[in-house]
Amino acid sequence: MNSADLGRRVGVPSTALFTDQYELTMVQAALKAGTADRRSVFEAFTRRLPEGRRYGVVAGTGRVLDAVENFHFDDEMLTFLRDQRIVDSPTVDWLADYRFSGDIWGYPEGEVYFPGSPLLRVEGSFAECVLLETVILSILNHDSAIAAAASRMSAAAGGRRLIEMGARRTHELSAVASARAAYIGGFHTTSDLAAGFRYNIPTVGTSAHAFTLLHDSERDAFRAQVDSLGRGTSLLVDTYDVTEAVRTAVEVAGPELGAVRIDSGDLLLVAHRVRQQLDELGATETKIVVTSDLDEYAIASLAAAPVDAYGVGTQLVTGSGHPTCSMVYKLVARARSADPADPLLPVVKKSLGAKSSRGGRKWAARRLDEAGVAEAEVIGSGEVPPELVDRQMLVELVRGGEVVGREPLETARERHVAARAGLPMSAMQLSRGEPVLPTEYV
Repeated sequence: MNSADLGRRVGVPSTALFTDQYELTMVQAALKAGTADRRSVFEAFTRRLPEGRRYGVVAGTGRVLDAVENFHFDDEMLTFLRDQRIVDSPTVDWLADYRFSGDIWGYPEGEVYFPGSPLLRVEGSFAECVLLETVILSILNHDSAIAAAASRMSAAAGGRRLIEMGARRTHELSAVASARAAYIGGFHTTSDLAAGFRYNIPTVGTSAHAFTLLHDSERDAFRAQVDSLGRGTSLLVDTYDVTEAVRTAVEVAGPELGAVRIDSGDLLLVAHRVRQQLDELGATETKIVVTSDLDEYAIASLAAAPVDAYGVGTQLVTGSGHPTCSMVYKLVARARSADPADPLLPVVKKSLGAKSSRGGRKWAARRLDEAGVAEAEVIGSGEVPPELVDRQMLVELVRGGEVVGREPLETARERHVAARAGLPMSAMQLSRGEPVLPTEYV
């Protein structure tokens, strides 16, 4: 089973080669050294937020669960590893039986996070955990970056509708993941049918400039679209002259016209003029949709415009300037054997600069002030203070290799609304600033 089953069943191929070669060579060396079975704890976290960002958004957890569940090596893959001498024969034999059998805890999807937050804690043998590093990071780094951008755009939109339409601006598979992450972050619909099919995200779309240019006149194009899609359709009005197009659109569809879309020009000025014209023509309920290289700043600048919806592409699927979250996956604790009774020993990377990390199997909790607003992200590796027991962030996702934390996409979307609402109001500011919550270690 995978998360697509909550929408449509989609075959998921093995994710075992979505990895770096050194994950396998480490396994080979550990097997030979007799350390591969040592009980280990890995954590995914980021040392800092992208410059100027005030919070991060967890997205991709559901896809990580799919990836872990489908991480296995088939005969063709094993032959490739053997023929290319990537690893030796004993390691190939070990990989043939690989299935993750450990435990995973993590921040639930849609939650917000801060520097140091242990977003995912993976526990099991060293060998089975280290193999998952690359695929986990590739999913979390991408999806969380898109969700964070979407969240900022959602805050800037102030309740107005947001359409994800970035499929043509990124890799075809990234487009599906981007639409999913954007939906978690607050977007309402997507133009990408694969995302709609797989995740049950509502889809929208009408016509492009090419459709208008195909016809002998704009009127003919509008008539064809209305005859096919009905009066509630959205007509694109900036192929030629906007004023003339709006007039023609209302003449063809009547005051019941669903919406007009503006894709160029000074959107603030044009939107005001179009709204006035539509009202004068009696189309007072016709909506205005704007597109054209929008980001959160452009959306915020249109707050005073009579705009009903925004369509966002390039800036969304590239994380609005931050296409990754710089998350890392580090060994933080390990035992001297596979014996569950053998104590976990904290381990830590010590290095110059900002690449050091903190050892120990961690918990995280969010402390609230007297008004119920978050005031700190508290992280520790010992006993959880009694006052924070009910405020812990990590939830169980995988137990003994079995996925137990899968949930509908709508749940993650609703969670993000609540999580963002629980932050200080300064979190919604688009100006550059420090993380809105400090990270405290205890």
